[in-house]
Amino acid sequence: MGFAGAMAVAMAVDALMGWPSPLFARIGHPVTWLGRLIQLVDSAWNRNTDPPAFRRVAGVAAAILVIALAMALGWAVQSVLGSGWVRVVLVGVLAWPLVALRSLHDHVAAVADPLASGDIAAACSAVAQIVGRDPATLDDAGVARATIESLAENASDGIVAPVFWGALFGLPGILGYKAINTLDSMIGHRTERHDAFGWAAARIDDLANLVPARLTGLLFVVLAPRPSQAWSCMLRDARRHRSPNAGWPEAAMAGVLGVRLSGPRIYHGSIADEPWLNEGARDPAAADIFAGLKLYRYAMMLLAAAFVALALA
Repeated sequence: MGFAGAMAVAMAVDALMGWPSPLFARIGHPVTWLGRLIQLVDSAWNRNTDPPAFRRVAGVAAAILVIALAMALGWAVQSVLGSGWVRVVLVGVLAWPLVALRSLHDHVAAVADPLASGDIAAACSAVAQIVGRDPATLDDAGVARATIESLAENASDGIVAPVFWGALFGLPGILGYKAINTLDSMIGHRTERHDAFGWAAARIDDLANLVPARLTGLLFVVLAPRPSQAWSCMLRDARRHRSPNAGWPEAAMAGVLGVRLSGPRIYHGSIADEPWLNEGARDPAAADIFAGLKLYRYAMMLLAAAFVALALA
């Protein structure tokens, strides 16, 4: 339960400070450090001349190595932090850089503000920072839809999942999760280079997000003006998403806001014919991004409050 309190501390510090730009310029960020390690392993072990079966085995070994090193570092640091509330605070401060609570809010708000004022060019430029689809192909509704989807999915991947594993295992849990998530974002893609080598990274990420994704959806549903409607939408449409996990927070968000999400989109010049979430609802607008941000803030406050209650129980 002490680890739950530490995650509440991490969330509070990040909400207040984020990761300051001068600090990033001076030392980078723990995720960028993990990224460099993954790049080194990818360059050394993922050889184009090796057969796919060998590259898959190498990818399994690479994932285990990176995750084990991250967790071992967390365990080593945590083991010297003492006990009691001092330990709770120290674990929370050390976990703070691994919680992207404020960063996600700021990136989404950076899209909503210009979109609301009619500056579609600035909105497209901002949305390109958080989604992979071509912003030049998006109209106002497409920008709003992509932004709300990113908010819902990253609320799970960037905040709920790391603090969930941190609440269970402390620094080894949150560092291990960030290693898993960074591996997936860097090598867990169905590309020619990473289809075999990144197979393990993608599967491990799916498992690590299984509970947090559903928990994120539940947080959204609980705070909905009409919880039964949002609950029905989440249960009905979550499994229609191409991801085994992202559909849960996205479908819940769609149900809460009363808009349709996902659907066909263009990636790298090719049309991806994705099914709709909450099909039949209206298209989102800038006002729905602001409503989504409000829901996100309340959901994160509810989660932090739950951690505090667990710590004090």
